[in-house]
Amino acid sequence: MIKSGIDQDALVTLFSEASAKQGDSLRQAVSAATLKALQSRELTIENIRKVVKSVTQAASTGAAQNALPNVDVEGMLEKALAGIDSALLQAVEANRKALQQFVDQGTGLQEKQLKTALANVEKMEDVFFDAVRKAVPSGGPLQGAWEQALSAMQMKGSETGAQATRTVEELTQRAQTALRDSRATSMRAAQAMLDSYAAMVSGVLLGMSEGLQAGRAGATQQSSAEPAAGDESDGGGDAKPARGRKR
Repeated sequence: MIKSGIDQDALVTLFSEASAKQGDSLRQAVSAATLKALQSRELTIENIRKVVKSVTQAASTGAAQNALPNVDVEGMLEKALAGIDSALLQAVEANRKALQQFVDQGTGLQEKQLKTALANVEKMEDVFFDAVRKAVPSGGPLQGAWEQALSAMQMKGSETGAQATRTVEELTQRAQTALRDSRATSMRAAQAMLDSYAAMVSGVLLGMSEGLQAGRAGATQQSSAEPAAGDESDGGGDAKPARGRKR
């Protein structure tokens, strides 16, 4: 049966026939199935819950059906959890790379969508453990074994949780550095503008002075070229010869 992108029948069969020597192959199979299901849909918190729930149910059903002698059921469930953890670790890394691109482009983590995405990364481990607990039937034959396996993982911490913590810290620091660099760049640009402004004002002032001096010089030359008053009465221009008297 395919549920949430998981071939549950294949996983049930795998766990029902697994021996104590197949622990690592169980982990790898669970990791591959979980990762494939996550890759086939949008990586939302709700979809992660559904995938983890389907894997948990399949592993639980298969382990309960296993009739081989000396089967370490709790050990099998621990491998199932390790497989899910391995796949979710990749999901956290995918979130980190995507968020890093936005931060490097100058988008602040205070932006609503990025803030939500970072919060989802931070609670990925809680989503993991909560989904497993809800997938295990209360009072079922394997409830005790699941609780023991979960407690063991919680005590040492999941790889998903550790990577999520590192991711949040790294991105927060990266965003703060980018903000400081942006402020420093803005301040340098502002200072450069002020320096240019001062130089520009000096140039304008110099131009104004030169223009004023040129205007004064032009006015002086024009004044020197004008004729003095009374020049016309002194017989300026060509004089006509006097005519003699007729006798």
